[in-house]
Amino acid sequence: MLYTIMRFDMRGPSFSVPRPQLYANALEMGEYGDKHGFNSFSISEHHGSDDGYLPSPLILAAGLAARTKQMTIMMSAMVIPLHDPLRLAEDLAVLDQLSNGRALLVAAGGYVASEYAMFDKDMAKRGARVAEMIQILRQAWTGEPFEYEGRTVRVTPTPVQKTIPIWMGGSVPAAAKRAGRFADGFHTHVPELYQIYYDEAVACGKNPMPYRQPGPGFVHVAEDPEAEWEKIAPHAMHEMNAYGKWATQGQTDSIYREVSSIDELKATGGYAVVTPDECIALGKQYGAILLHPLMGGLDPELSWRSLELYVNKVLPAFK
Repeated sequence: MLYTIMRFDMRGPSFSVPRPQLYANALEMGEYGDKHGFNSFSISEHHGSDDGYLPSPLILAAGLAARTKQMTIMMSAMVIPLHDPLRLAEDLAVLDQLSNGRALLVAAGGYVASEYAMFDKDMAKRGARVAEMIQILRQAWTGEPFEYEGRTVRVTPTPVQKTIPIWMGGSVPAAAKRAGRFADGFHTHVPELYQIYYDEAVACGKNPMPYRQPGPGFVHVAEDPEAEWEKIAPHAMHEMNAYGKWATQGQTDSIYREVSSIDELKATGGYAVVTPDECIALGKQYGAILLHPLMGGLDPELSWRSLELYVNKVLPAFK
């Protein structure tokens, strides 16, 4: 079986198609993926970005929940210290109700200083705040009254699930160790960090999944990959450099870095523009494929061709 993830972050640089067209296609693509057995959405969050990066992931998640029936709706990742924990608990519970138990939260502390300044939050305390908020969310989802900042509060409705799964993301050992104590899973591309998480989770009596090396962060299927690279390259360069700039400013380990040429971009291995047979090989190697169909504001017409090739020529090899 091949696990298929469909990611949306809704970046729309100045040379992309109009933003309403991107959002409309995200919903249509989500419905198409759900119909054809894709497994999960990955919906991201950032704030104040020039390219309109998705700042309200729960709104898009609700739209996808209304259009789909099967796919897990993974908020990956939400910068939870920027949110009020009680309101976040309510919104996620409603998302879980709307989706009939398909919500999953990947909680992160973030690494972009301007976002913390925008919301007047203390970035230096983000690690401890993530751990604190996870405990608040879980308590809130019991539906029972509890003490919060000196007052009695209650969150209703409760989720469909007994509690919404909470994973964590992070790029430093302290984050991995916190995830081992507080989370149900940990997202990282660094095996050494995952081992720290794994060891801590085992020490806490949990049964964590073994590490799985992630594949490329963008997979596009084409009959003529070189021809399509010319159309994809400006969008991939934009995404790589936008993330790379954030990573440099935040001094965080990342799969992204600033690059100056298409050859340098290709050498990172993060962008796979491949034939159907090459995509089948990637699926067998990694066990999962991450589709990012509107990456960097990519033309939806190009993205639809890739999705249809994936459904018609890649997935049948795994049935």
